[in-house]
Amino acid sequence: MDKVVSSAAQAVADIPNGARISVGGFGLCGVPSVLIAALLEAGTHDLEAVSNNGGVDDWGLGLLLSAKRIRRMISSYVGENKEFARQYLGGELEVELTPQGTLAERMRAGGSGIAGFFTATGVGTQVAEGGLPWLYDSSGDVIKSSPEKLVMVFETASGEREFVLEEAITADFGLVRAWKGDRHGNLVYRDSARNFNPLAAMCGQITIAEVEELVEPGELQPNDVHTPGVFVHRVVALTPEQAVDKRIERRTVRARAEAS
Repeated sequence: MDKVVSSAAQAVADIPNGARISVGGFGLCGVPSVLIAALLEAGTHDLEAVSNNGGVDDWGLGLLLSAKRIRRMISSYVGENKEFARQYLGGELEVELTPQGTLAERMRAGGSGIAGFFTATGVGTQVAEGGLPWLYDSSGDVIKSSPEKLVMVFETASGEREFVLEEAITADFGLVRAWKGDRHGNLVYRDSARNFNPLAAMCGQITIAEVEELVEPGELQPNDVHTPGVFVHRVVALTPEQAVDKRIERRTVRARAEAS
């Protein structure tokens, strides 16, 4: 069950044009940057990406966006990526904006074999009622909007309450980054770099993990494993240079206090 492949290029070689990919990361933290770069180099296009955000203009998914390789995104945050916003508002990119917690649960549900779930998030808004702009034309007119969703009333401890039906998300391929991983695909994430990575791994039909440190089976304590190897199909061991190549989205510092 050795799942290690020799290179990122080999790992993503069979991702076809038009595939849906789930991508871990939050901002620039925990982003599978090496796999994304390999996908860019491969020339794969017309992708649908499921990810919390689109990175920044020159890093992470921003590289694929800048190269016009992504046709649609399901995400919760446009954020710091000016090219993401430009393409969306200019009618070049379809975007399904989804509440962040709902996005996380849709991905978790997809990986758990659950077709959908009801949540109170979005009730009484366009999230439930429909009409959120998904796609503009070049003139700025909305040509595709979100559909109306099923809303039902459930009895709760505090009385009757409305909930909206959200559908699960599955992806053709999942791309994630882990701090440590073994040859069986068991993964450990470090601190906040865990973020959406376990969910992206779960909902991918074929999941590829880049790992900063590759260890042998048995070296990871079972209680420390965040993503079991059953969810992972390929492992790419990063070089030391790749492992330490991490970006800071917005660096904020303060002057050091004068020594007394």
